[in-house]
Amino acid sequence: MADTTSTSSDWIETYIPPEDRPALRAEIARAIDTKTSYSLEHRVYLADGSVGWASSRAVPVLDEHGRITEWYGAATNITERKAAEVASRDLTLSLGRQVADRTAELRLYGDIIQSSADPICAFDTEFRLIAFNQAHSDEFHRIFGHRVRIGEVFPNLFPPDQAPVMRGFMARALKGESYTVTEEFGDPDLAKPAWEVSYSPLRDGEGRVIGAFHFARDISDRLRAETELAATQEALRQSQKMEAVGQLTGGLAHDFNNLLAGISGSLELMQTRLAQGRFSDVERYMAAAQGAAKRAAALTHRLLAFSRRQTLDPRPTDVDRLARGMQELIQRSVGPGIALAVVEAPDAWPALVDPSQLENALLNLCLNARDAMPDGGRITVEITNRTIDAPTARRHDMPVGEYVRLRVTDTGTGMSPEVIARVFEPFYTTKPIGEGTGLGLSMIYGFAQQSGGQVRIASRVGEGTAVSLYLPRHAGPVPGEDETGATTPLPRSEGGETVLVVDDEPTVRMLVTDILEDLGYTAIEAGDSAAGLAVLRSDVRIDLLVSDIGLPGGMNGRQMAEAARETRPDLKVLLITGYAETAILGSGTLSPGMAVLTKPFSIETMAARIRSIIEAGRERERRL
Repeated sequence: MADTTSTSSDWIETYIPPEDRPALRAEIARAIDTKTSYSLEHRVYLADGSVGWASSRAVPVLDEHGRITEWYGAATNITERKAAEVASRDLTLSLGRQVADRTAELRLYGDIIQSSADPICAFDTEFRLIAFNQAHSDEFHRIFGHRVRIGEVFPNLFPPDQAPVMRGFMARALKGESYTVTEEFGDPDLAKPAWEVSYSPLRDGEGRVIGAFHFARDISDRLRAETELAATQEALRQSQKMEAVGQLTGGLAHDFNNLLAGISGSLELMQTRLAQGRFSDVERYMAAAQGAAKRAAALTHRLLAFSRRQTLDPRPTDVDRLARGMQELIQRSVGPGIALAVVEAPDAWPALVDPSQLENALLNLCLNARDAMPDGGRITVEITNRTIDAPTARRHDMPVGEYVRLRVTDTGTGMSPEVIARVFEPFYTTKPIGEGTGLGLSMIYGFAQQSGGQVRIASRVGEGTAVSLYLPRHAGPVPGEDETGATTPLPRSEGGETVLVVDDEPTVRMLVTDILEDLGYTAIEAGDSAAGLAVLRSDVRIDLLVSDIGLPGGMNGRQMAEAARETRPDLKVLLITGYAETAILGSGTLSPGMAVLTKPFSIETMAARIRSIIEAGRERERRL
């Protein structure tokens, strides 16, 4: 029988872990003192030596004097139940922590989205709004005057011309696509900004698309700044080009007067010799007049091409031929106090470059060289082939490859290392105020970079400067001028075609008419657009209209031709002008069967152009 009045028991010492014994003894002592039952759960050594849990319960038996005579009790193994309780408690704690963490995370995401200055919203598969931030509500109200609400069908809130566009964007996202688009949205009477909108699908736990997100950003200011920057760059490019053209104007009047004196003088002498019957000198005077006329035409064409606004148009270019062709123009620009040498390089490779911009760069380099030699000096232009290996490419900051190097060297004042370090910066100039924009070398640098090449400067104070343009080599042939000098028969009329010639200058009209009649055409003349249009609206056979662009009579040449095509839809037209072709076309293009010929032109050029237009028209008629 166990001791009924003492807390001492061998089973406690044997089966109960030491750290649990005090609590068990205290409970037994309490039951003895109060003569009541006890019940507690405690750890216990199991038969396999491990520690488990037991539930011990006992009830005292009392005699007539109220003394405890014995205890009735039992111990139950509750190890599995305790393990389950612990696991459940741990899971509850873990879930609680996860819920708290997720709640904090969602609150953080919400704070981030709400604090975003960019509109953000989410929509379901029916295009209904299911969430949006404050920025989205504010921006939509700004551009449409409406406060969005949860559940609204988002595309239906847009004007009829914008709703299908928005619905199409949202539909793409609901198909699982993530993408970004740029589009203008808004009420024109309030605001219609340009938006950069990004979409990404919203998926459930199984990966199914249940909606999508819409992130918008107003990029109107950015696009406006980009447009203004592009316009400014174009204005700067044109301003710098016009500055160079301005350098030419001082000597142009003198040069043209010399050329005109040569032409008019030769013609007067021809007239005199013909009257005297001395025909042997006529050919010499004729050659002199033709030579002066060709030089004047070449100068005019070069100036027109030089001043024309255009983006880069890389073409296979014979750099050596281009430089030699500019020699006379450069010499006029730099003046007689500067000796100019263009070293011929017949073996130079062709380059892939915009020839007009290269002319601009070369002329500006020579003008800079002139300014560095106020007391006179020498400019040398050289073209050489260069193969750039890896070490040289790293040193010059350019790709490895084959290049054509155009180098302009002067014997001027030179530049210090500090000036060389800044010389390509826009608006940086060492010239006095009012004598330079500081754009020349920066424009040349941009041109070289845009062309896939590079520009480098070598200079020492007091020893001169050498500027080298590296231009990428073109591996194929270069369309060149016909240098054979062979005379080919002029294309003649094959069917006695009739050509209407409209020009307000009687001399030009007479020359064109004589050329046409010599080639077998029937020519009709008109002195202005009104007279020309009257002929074109008559029943007279007209196979081709040859007209000057600038005409009196209420219409220019192109307008007259287009008016004539109302009754003669297949009328073939050759427009003649003294301006650059882009000045005629503007931002448009010529209609089919219409071509342009720039004055002055040779008889061969005009005859070939007339024949080609007539034959092209017949070919179109055969196809129809």
